[in-house]
Amino acid sequence: MKVMKSKVTDKSAEGQKVDGAEGAMEKPKHKKVKKFRSKVPGVMITQYVEEIPEGKSHPDFTRKPIALTIQEGKFGVFKAIVYGEPTPKVTWNRANGKIDDPQKFQSKYDEATGEHTLEIPKVCTEDADTYKCFATNEYGKAVCTIQLNVIEVGFKKTREIAKSKEEQEALKPGSFRTMLKKRGEVHEQKPLESEEKIWEILMSADKKDYEQICAEYGITNFRGMLTKLAEMKREREVEQAQFIEHISLLKHIEVNADENATFEIDMDLKDASSRIFLYKDGIMVPYTVEMEEEMKHQLKRVGKKFIFTIKNLDPADAGLYSVDVEGVNVFSTDFKIPPVNFAVKIQEVKAEERQDAIFQCVLTAPMAEINWMGKSAPIENNDKFEITVSEDKLIHKLLVKDCQPLDAGIYAAVAGIHSCNAWLVVEVDKNPANKGKKIARKTTQAGGGDLDLEKIAKEQAEKHKKDMEERMAEAKIKAAERGVTDAAAQAEKEAADAAAKAAREASRAAEAKAKAKAEKKAAKLKDAKEKAKAKKKASGGGAAGGGAAGGGAAGAGAAGAGAEGGGVAGDGAAGGGAAGGGAAGVGAAGGGAAGGRAAGVGAAGVGAAGGGAAGVGAAGDGADGDAGSGSEYDDIVVSTDESDEEDGATKTKRVRSRQVVPDTVIDDDDEEASSEQSGKRVKRTRQGPLLKEEIVGKTNSNGTATNAKVQKRKAKSAGGAGGAGPASGGASANNDEAASGDEASSADEANEPAEAAKRGKRTGRTRPGPILQETVIDPGVHFTLGLSDVTAIVGDPAELVCKLSKENVDGVWYLNGEEIEPDDVLTMSKDGFFQSLKISKISEDYAGKYKFEADGRKTEAMIVVEDPPRFDPEELNKFSVPIVIKKGQKATFKIPFVGRDPMKIQWYHEGEELSDDTNIKIEHGEGYSQLTLNKLQRKDTGEIKFKLKNEFGTVEAFAKIVVIDKPTPPMGPLEIIEASQNAIEVKWRSPKDDGGCKILNYILERQQIGRNTWKKLGPIGPEAHYKDSDVDHGRRYCYKIRADTEMGTSELMETEDVQAGTKAYAGPPSAPKVVSAFKDCITLTWNPPSNTGGTNILGYNMEKRKKGSNLWSPVNPADDIIKEKEFGVKDVIEGMEYEFRVAAINNSGAGEFGTPSEFVFARDPKKPPGKVIDLKVTDSTYTTLSLGWTKPREEEGVEDEAKGFFVEIRPAECPEWDRCNNNPIIMTSFTVKGMKSMAMYWVRVIATNDGGEGKPQELDNYILAMPPPVRPRFTDQKVKSFMVVQAGNSARFNMNFEASPWPDVTWMKDGMPVSKRVTISNAEGASQLLIPSSERSDTGIYTIMVKNIVGQETFSIEIRVTDEPKPPGPVEVDENVPGTVTVSWSPSPDEKRDDRLHYLVSKRDSSKRTWHTVADHIFNNKFTACNIMPGREYQFRVYAKNDMGSSQPSESPKWEITGKRERFVLDRPESKTCNLERPPKFLVPLKMHTAPQGYECYMSCAVRGDPTPHVTWYRNNISLNTNTNYLISNTCGVCSMLILRVGPKDTGEYKITAENHLGRAECSTKLTVSD
Repeated sequence: MKVMKSKVTDKSAEGQKVDGAEGAMEKPKHKKVKKFRSKVPGVMITQYVEEIPEGKSHPDFTRKPIALTIQEGKFGVFKAIVYGEPTPKVTWNRANGKIDDPQKFQSKYDEATGEHTLEIPKVCTEDADTYKCFATNEYGKAVCTIQLNVIEVGFKKTREIAKSKEEQEALKPGSFRTMLKKRGEVHEQKPLESEEKIWEILMSADKKDYEQICAEYGITNFRGMLTKLAEMKREREVEQAQFIEHISLLKHIEVNADENATFEIDMDLKDASSRIFLYKDGIMVPYTVEMEEEMKHQLKRVGKKFIFTIKNLDPADAGLYSVDVEGVNVFSTDFKIPPVNFAVKIQEVKAEERQDAIFQCVLTAPMAEINWMGKSAPIENNDKFEITVSEDKLIHKLLVKDCQPLDAGIYAAVAGIHSCNAWLVVEVDKNPANKGKKIARKTTQAGGGDLDLEKIAKEQAEKHKKDMEERMAEAKIKAAERGVTDAAAQAEKEAADAAAKAAREASRAAEAKAKAKAEKKAAKLKDAKEKAKAKKKASGGGAAGGGAAGGGAAGAGAAGAGAEGGGVAGDGAAGGGAAGGGAAGVGAAGGGAAGGRAAGVGAAGVGAAGGGAAGVGAAGDGADGDAGSGSEYDDIVVSTDESDEEDGATKTKRVRSRQVVPDTVIDDDDEEASSEQSGKRVKRTRQGPLLKEEIVGKTNSNGTATNAKVQKRKAKSAGGAGGAGPASGGASANNDEAASGDEASSADEANEPAEAAKRGKRTGRTRPGPILQETVIDPGVHFTLGLSDVTAIVGDPAELVCKLSKENVDGVWYLNGEEIEPDDVLTMSKDGFFQSLKISKISEDYAGKYKFEADGRKTEAMIVVEDPPRFDPEELNKFSVPIVIKKGQKATFKIPFVGRDPMKIQWYHEGEELSDDTNIKIEHGEGYSQLTLNKLQRKDTGEIKFKLKNEFGTVEAFAKIVVIDKPTPPMGPLEIIEASQNAIEVKWRSPKDDGGCKILNYILERQQIGRNTWKKLGPIGPEAHYKDSDVDHGRRYCYKIRADTEMGTSELMETEDVQAGTKAYAGPPSAPKVVSAFKDCITLTWNPPSNTGGTNILGYNMEKRKKGSNLWSPVNPADDIIKEKEFGVKDVIEGMEYEFRVAAINNSGAGEFGTPSEFVFARDPKKPPGKVIDLKVTDSTYTTLSLGWTKPREEEGVEDEAKGFFVEIRPAECPEWDRCNNNPIIMTSFTVKGMKSMAMYWVRVIATNDGGEGKPQELDNYILAMPPPVRPRFTDQKVKSFMVVQAGNSARFNMNFEASPWPDVTWMKDGMPVSKRVTISNAEGASQLLIPSSERSDTGIYTIMVKNIVGQETFSIEIRVTDEPKPPGPVEVDENVPGTVTVSWSPSPDEKRDDRLHYLVSKRDSSKRTWHTVADHIFNNKFTACNIMPGREYQFRVYAKNDMGSSQPSESPKWEITGKRERFVLDRPESKTCNLERPPKFLVPLKMHTAPQGYECYMSCAVRGDPTPHVTWYRNNISLNTNTNYLISNTCGVCSMLILRVGPKDTGEYKITAENHLGRAECSTKLTVSD
């Protein structure tokens, strides 16, 4: 399957360019036309008028069509909605082809929705194209460009046939003209306009980047930019609101450590199926979803996050990337790729714990900063990491401070689209003395290497400077060339305009003169015609001759010709004659024998003897026929003989011909002459670039050609070259075959038509051969095989070879633009078609770009010279020879090498890297390295490895060192083969280390126990075995054994005592093991005893015992001992359980019995059990998993009962199963522990019994080590939602929650992420927010969001940071109304910073010396105090209060009102009697009761009435007031009744009545007694 993309003929961004076929309506001709972009991206608007009348508008798109990528054969549709007044007319077209076929394209309009659609019912690959939609009215038009890409499916036979036909058609002659035209067509794709690009960048940029962007693109009106940008953002938000709920967290494009570029958007789509489009520089690019591997651009969607990735980066990926949702732009990011790479990459660093580590790299071009990544996370300057850049911006360093084991991992540096990474290895302090102690910070620094970064950076800076100078020089040269070209073009245009004007004036003058002359010669022409007619009759109808005396006037497109002069020619024609020529029209040529008048614009005067004036595009003119001029045209004359009664004429036509094609003149005889012409007709034909045409005339009866004269006339001045031509007359100007002006034709020309006429046959054109003959043009020298890049190693030969199309062609070789001269190293040769350049011994001086140029053609290739580390083969063989050295001496390893610096040199011993130490010395010199090992010990024996590494590769050399020493002592224990009365035979083991030498002898000494002397038994040879025959019966002996080699004798091994001739019983054998068990035989096996008693084991005795019995019975008779270590016991009873034990027998007799075997049944083997049933997970945590199952079913003879179970788990990434319990468990449940959190495991259970293990039963699916999914919820029941903190103090808020799996915990402040000052600590099931030192700016609403795959939960708390308020200002007291005073004060300084600050006012008067509060929670600065008594002094205090407390008070001055005393008069009101009598009424009614049997029941209600009503209780309408089983009371209107023990008899309706003389009230309820 392949995608047929639309042919981008109009390669501009959408809506940027409108061609001539934009729509049906043409643009009106107005004075001023405006072009601008619509608010809808990708739409271009052209406004025809300067001002649009009120109520009218130009067209625009409400909804523009969207590009489609669709499978072949599917239904395709473009939809658009437009607006404008008057209503616009909508039309569609395509770039390559028409859309007027109604079967294929259907344009529709839906009045209900206002949609204009272009439907393609069945899309095919030919429909892939660029389409345009036009909306036009009288005030303007709007255009939008969309693309249709078609996914082709399968092989189409018809298409291949059509394609083949097109290829054949292209080979036809007529197709060359079309091909030449098409070749000249150049379609250029306009990039995104710079202004639009700037605004798209600003729309998505951060505010802090505005200044940088404006400086980069030259925007000086910063304030105007901000105003317009705000307006554009508001408009875009309105557009986005149609499809997007919310958009945030726009992350601009960044390059990752894996050299992929990503940018992210968080957006909540209203419709999840909304289409998302990706554009690069305004052109849509396809992408794949979910990180597939097929395409370069990819989209990954995670919830509301959209991540776009660009893979396999290269410099062409730079540009402006935009993301649209249903045609609405939501985000744009500018991807800039600086031309930079790594000259030196970061290297692996090994650091000790609490040591600093440094990574450093060198760039090829200056860069202010690069991106550092640590364990896939970006790194910034902080307390842990320090990033530094050198002054030249080439050396970049990352310092990791105070390395801890957690800091180990991969660190990466990213510059442009390139990256490099290396490991940081942190070695933990293994000193046991420091265990449990805090390790001191180390002052040393790891990393950095031995590279001279300053030197490398300096080289790179010089190289970069040189490259920049070369680029500037090239740019200046190109600018100068463009200036020269533009000047030449302008001069040429001015010259052409002047020449055209002169030609037009000359043409008009010549035309007038020629017309007058033609009128004079009209009579002569008539006489000439009559003479020609008479002559024709006289010659029997022969060929007509040339013109008689002159030429008359010719119309447009025709020519007049005569023997002596020519008439005036019209547009596109030519006038010619034997004696002279008239004036030619535009685009024509004038010529004659004697002189020409004038040629039209763009033509040339051509003639044998003279030419007229040349028009525009001509090369020159001749004065008297000496020189003719023209462009690249050849004159091709075709002569045609025509017989006519009236006249004859000769006509010439000028056509374009290539220089490589000859002009051909063809004669053709025809009896049918027109009524107006009877002479020869000269016709010019076009010749193709590669074709030569041969035409021959009819043959006569003799078989000879009748008139097959091929005439060729080529103007001497054709192709822009002028030359003198001899004077000759007639229509044909061929020097060899031309007829004179007085002759009509040659004899052949006169006779052949006459003979044909006599025979009554017509002469015509015949083609004796194929229609076309191809003329092969030599294209010159060209390369059939170009140069190829070569990578060579310093010192090796290198060769560049190319192949030419011709042999032995001379050429020139260049290196970095300079010509190469051969020398002792460089040799050049050519062998036939091949050209070669050989370098016998290459060095770095020969690296660069090579070019071979021959005959204007060239080919290039690069030679890259590498200098990897290398060894001389002889030196390597010497180094590989093992070194054998004695203990305590020193060994030296030296090896020379070659290779380009910087070089990393490492020595290893047995895989462990060596460094300078007390006994290790490493020296590096120019081209060699030496390792010296001092005071070697035997343990130093092993492999020595030498490793070299540079930027081109790695090489290793291996050697071996053998340190020899005396052997270690022989090894015991001593094995006594025989200890009889006549001999002692012993055996021992060889030394653990023979010292690197072969053991020559063992030296033995013997001591008889009880004596002090040792007897030397002498060397006994290399065998570790000895038989001592010189022993006394019953004596005990001890032996000393030493090993002897050429390096010396080992330390001694002293043996235990061995007695000669004394009984020594063998030790007990091992416990017997059951091999098999059947109902009639049990087979057991055992191991012999380790202590044989000094003699050989003769056999064994076996005993058995039934389970539950204390009696052991022998299995074998005493005289029939068991010889082997395996025995089958047949004396068993079926179904009984037995255990067995064995004793060993030697020469001294039977020894002690060993440990008994396990109990075993005498029965046939059991069958393994089946699979367990109903295996399931009963519980799980992050580290444990609980399982439960049911025992497998028993099936007699097939599956027996299970006796135990094994549980096995397997991580998903591991193919092997791990058994969780070594011994089978008998329970049907098990808990697996020690699992990795959130890891994936497979689980199975295996049942087992005596018959073996059954088949495993696995869970149907893998399980995750996590608790069961639980939606997050907060477990704190009483949590404060408001907290007040004094400024400067710490604010701490803990929140406990439960969730599974482990959730993501996010803290927000007022809907935004918390600042870096706030510390968030998350633990299992809890999260803490800590503000170490709070400030007033920390006040806000803090929200915690706990989210996992099940759901999310949030909780908000308001934290108010404040401080004790400052006191208010001065307090003033003023009396406005008698008896009241107004207290006012200046606000506290904290009032503006604390919106909860208020005031408290207290008062004190002279009658009471205490202060009391008169007002609180006052939020303004005034208070009016009432009840101010005259004659008393008053004083007020004002306090400022907030959540932290009160300020110091501000006191008012004392205030006193002096008043007059008046007589006090007391008016006593008359008292009125009050009647409180009322009828009874229940204020609280009785409630329904349900009481358990045997419990008490309490009923109560409240009643009101005056006088006090009489209360009576009833059960089922029976009064209870006198029933002693019920405790009834009436206290202050509260009536209650208590039933002490409720029984079934108490069930029923209870009613209470209250009555007095004013009325009666009732209330009832029901009591239900439950069992």
